[in-house]
Amino acid sequence: MAVETSFSSVGDSAFRAGQLMLERRASRRQADGFHAPSRRVRSTVAHISGLALLAVAPGLAVSSIVELVGGGDAAWSLLLCAGLFAGLGLSMWSGTRLGDLAPRTVFASVAWSWLLVSVLGALPYVLGRTFAQPGISRWVELADAVFESVSGYTCTGSTVLTTLPDLDDPAPTVGDGVLFYRQLTQWYGGMGFVQLVITVLPALGTQAMGFIGAEAPGPSTDRLAPRAAESARILWKLYIGATAVIAIGYVVAGMALWDAVNHSLTTAPTGGFSTYNDSLGEFDSLPIEIWAMIAMTFGGANYALHWSFLTRDRRVYQRDHEFRSYVAMLAVAAIAITAMLWAGGEVGGLPASLRAATFNVVSLGSSTGFGNAQGAGTPGDIVVWSASPLVIVLLLMFVGGMSGSTAGGSKVIRSRILVAISHRTVAVARQPRAVVPVKLGGDVVRETVVGRVAVFMMAYLALIVGGLLVVTALGGDLDASLAGVVGSLGNMGPAFGEAGPTSTFQTAFPTPARLVLAFLMIAGRLELFAVLLMFAAPRRAIRRLKPHRHTF
Repeated sequence: MAVETSFSSVGDSAFRAGQLMLERRASRRQADGFHAPSRRVRSTVAHISGLALLAVAPGLAVSSIVELVGGGDAAWSLLLCAGLFAGLGLSMWSGTRLGDLAPRTVFASVAWSWLLVSVLGALPYVLGRTFAQPGISRWVELADAVFESVSGYTCTGSTVLTTLPDLDDPAPTVGDGVLFYRQLTQWYGGMGFVQLVITVLPALGTQAMGFIGAEAPGPSTDRLAPRAAESARILWKLYIGATAVIAIGYVVAGMALWDAVNHSLTTAPTGGFSTYNDSLGEFDSLPIEIWAMIAMTFGGANYALHWSFLTRDRRVYQRDHEFRSYVAMLAVAAIAITAMLWAGGEVGGLPASLRAATFNVVSLGSSTGFGNAQGAGTPGDIVVWSASPLVIVLLLMFVGGMSGSTAGGSKVIRSRILVAISHRTVAVARQPRAVVPVKLGGDVVRETVVGRVAVFMMAYLALIVGGLLVVTALGGDLDASLAGVVGSLGNMGPAFGEAGPTSTFQTAFPTPARLVLAFLMIAGRLELFAVLLMFAAPRRAIRRLKPHRHTF
């Protein structure tokens, strides 16, 4: 009897376990749309892209209000674009559902959403005729609008806009709402709208870290909370708080509230767009420049360090080897360029040399791209510097800021790993049988990370060489093209020659060359791999767009 009871209980347990398994399977199938015919197609790319468009729509709506209050002519154009973004984004989001979440699809979703928002982001400029000039064809006008939009969303800061106002002559050539939208493009792109999507899309679950890793700069992604969505919310809260603090600091330093808000929107994301032709040089204010340097250095550092400092660890900056290298790089470059400028007598005495060198080193080392020149030929204009300081500037543009920051470039951590790889190669050459790990600050770097960094740096250099060949073949000057390609891929902003900080890219590069530079901006912002994987397996992606009508 005891044996029979035991078998009976085992059978009941097995039956209940099987029934529970079937119920779970049924619930999963129902969640995926298998229970009844569904008109929603499975497309992760369209689903994420739709939410990205929805995220940008409120910014366009606010910009239309600013344009209307300022008496500009583009208010209805901005409002129409806000409705278009909202309508298209809503239809893409509601008409699709998440499909395959393989790494290839994750990277492709991030890349296509960025490309879609950047290209459609040119519509406010096109409809508002922002780049309309006598003798300029509509094709060139459209290309300029796309270039400005891509430069904004990728936080590059290169511009082709030549009709910005001045403090002495604030002619309303461009409406306040259009200028505000232009600044907002960099604020959206700084933290990334895909990361903003994750905060409102918990259905991604554990796959959300893949999206964050595909969009966040750097070889690794720091988790600030157990859940990826909570990590994204923390980063956005910190980002919004930093923007507000930067705006307050600008006001205290002497800016008007309107200017402070606009420049904080592009300082926090290390973007570099200004509402004036001479950038921060328009104010000719040392307190403003000092505060901007502090804010730019903050933006170029890892946001995970900032959060750790605010919540639990007051010495995290001192212990982080990448942060120490980042600050040391800026300090050494500033001292070296100051000495060169002072010795050459190019910009005046020691105070002028120190001010010009320090500001431009921090601006370009953090990939922000603000300028402090008060016009062409003034001390802050890097175009008038000799070759030696410009070589250091070019190296800063190549390296950029820290991983996990809003800065561009190849990142300080990758440069350090590359140096460590070189050191290991020499050590192994001396002792072929030795096992020498790659170390950073005493910590061993995993071989998988070493391999990815090596591949990334090779691809990065290949894109620089290929981009330089194409841009010069299209008519670009060699000096301007070299700095333009390195700056576009690193999301830096100004270049050399006719594309310096007191000029624009419109006169330095032909229209086709500017479109090539725009592509490099997106490739650099998404760190190459997402752009390369967005074209992977197109047939399979098209097949997945077909609606599934399976029933359980």
